[in-house]
Amino acid sequence: MKCPICGKPADAHYRPFCSKRCADIDLGRWISGSYRIPSDEPEAPEPKRQES
Repeated sequence: MKCPICGKPADAHYRPFCSKRCADIDLGRWISGSYRIPSDEPEAPEPKRQES
């Protein structure tokens, strides 16, 4: 199995990644929204902020 980030052989400890670095890169992409699941539903509007 190859690492989906860099293509090197996967390490059993970080599977499916080769290292903690590649695992962290993947996690960062999920957190930032780079990976998205397509949907036909419109995005929910953001709640209005009340001014103090």
